[in-house]
Order: sequence, then structure tokens, then C-alpha cells
Amino acid sequence: MGKRQPEGPPPAPAVQRIRLRYTKRGRLRFTSHRDFQRAFERALRRAEVPMAYSAGFTPHPKVSYANAAPTGTGSEAEYLEIALTRHRDPAVLRELLDDSLPDGLDIVDAVEARTPGLADRLTASVWELRLDGVAVEEAGTAVAAFLAAETVEVERRTKNGLRTFDARGAVAALEALSPQVDGPQAGRCAILRLVVRHVTPAVRPDDVLSGLRAVADLAPPVPAAVTRLAQGLFDEESGTVTDPLAVDREAVPA
Repeated sequence: MGKRQPEGPPPAPAVQRIRLRYTKRGRLRFTSHRDFQRAFERALRRAEVPMAYSAGFTPHPKVSYANAAPTGTGSEAEYLEIALTRHRDPAVLRELLDDSLPDGLDIVDAVEARTPGLADRLTASVWELRLDGVAVEEAGTAVAAFLAAETVEVERRTKNGLRTFDARGAVAALEALSPQVDGPQAGRCAILRLVVRHVTPAVRPDDVLSGLRAVADLAPPVPAAVTRLAQGLFDEESGTVTDPLAVDREAVPA
């Protein structure tokens, strides 16, 4: 006896793929990835985007999410890809979707996918950590101790229990900076700029903070405000993280 098949015609095939960069700002940084998925699918319906759907008894829009930031962290560089059944201008589509999402979840870039492997080009992230109540000199001393260590073991609780791993190996760059503000509070706030490679197990900004506590007893009095500034392909020579959508912009249309 064969498998049951859904009634009706098969879903229309995808003829175009669009890659989007979006942000999580302000209070929307506390939006979970699942909450964003629901909000984005509502935006697709409001904007009347001609989405391609999966086959089967429970078809769903073809949306591929790549390396979402943890809940509670802001981001200027989140990425996803959608498949369409009809061609659309990426710039027009970006505006329609941006208008359909709440402020803070902003679509800031859109390009037609002309090359494979977007997820493969997300190999590192640039993070900014704001440490209120911590002097820049104190943060700088902790950063120097962290970078001087060959390994920095930290613990993280997972669904399988407490796990110990090295937080140092994934860190490509780490520096302590002064905030770009004036006034009496400027001296009691440090900005950490962090470049971390995407490895397994993933090393997150809070893991690096745990490492700074382990090697230098750095313990901010309030939780750090964490924002991803960029993610993309890590350039070993320059130490920078490149725009993962640049390849699609530069590719010759098929």
C-alpha cells in the first residue's frame, strides 16, 4: 500500500530567491527566534509576497534562517532567504516587508540570490558589549589577561546538563574601548569589541564574559548590553568580517 498523497495540484515551483538582512533593535532584542518567525510570516502575508511553499499535508512558506542571534541580544546583521513563485524587485520587496514589520525588526537590505551557500559565508560575527559600571582600564586589563591565555575554560548549562569548553580559541579579536559619549558616566562604562569565529560548540558573547570573569574577576554590576554589529566571512589576513551579500550583488545575473 503506497503512501497517502495530498489532494490537489502540487505547489508552484520557486523561480527566484531573495536574501534579506534584518535587525533586532531596542525592546525587540528580547524577541525569540520563534516570535520573529511568526512576525515575519505575518509580514509576508500583509505584503502579499508570492511565496513558494513546501509540499505535503502541512505546506509552509520556504524561508531559510541562518545563525540567528540569541534572545536578549540586539543585532544589526541577521540573515534569511525566501523563495518566490514570481519575480520581484528586491528593493521594492524590502520596503514592503519593512513596512509590515514592527519598528525594531527592520529589513535593511535585500539582494537576489545569485550564488549558493549563504550559510557557508557566515563564519564569524562582530559583537559589541556595553559594560556599564566598569572602567575602561579595568576592562582593558581583563582583556589582556584573556588574550594572553592559551585556553579559557567556561561552563554553560545546556539541556544535557553542565558543559565545559574553551572560550578562547574562537576569539579572533577582543579590545576594550571608551564609549562615544561625554560626561561623568563616560568613565564608568567600557565597550568591548569582539570578533568571534562560528565554531562548534558555539562561543557566545556571554561565554566570553564568563571567561573574563574566570581570568581577571571582571564582573559588571549590571548585565551587559550585547549587539551583533556584523556577521559574514572572516578574512584571516585583515581580521575583518566581510558582507555576505556582496557576492550576490557582484555576480552576473543568469
